[in-house]
Amino acid sequence: MKKLYRSRNNKVITGLIGGIGEYLDIDPTILRVFYIFFLFIGMFFLPALAYIVASAVVPEEPYHLDRKADEEAEAGRRKE
Repeated sequence: MKKLYRSRNNKVITGLIGGIGEYLDIDPTILRVFYIFFLFIGMFFLPALAYIVASAVVPEEPYHLDRKADEEAEAGRRKE
């Protein structure tokens, strides 16, 4: 079962949108563009509040689930 975490590798501020992108298998850049769009079309307060609350509630990705570190370790093993 997949769990939602704030990303350790794909973060700009807190890693929340990067984690959502990883969870949904969507490029986080696309999600960031939509988020900025909703901030500027006049609904600034609601998306900003949702981001702050979600950043406080969603846990950061545990180190043992750090996919990038696992990929780098695997690449290092292949070179040997």
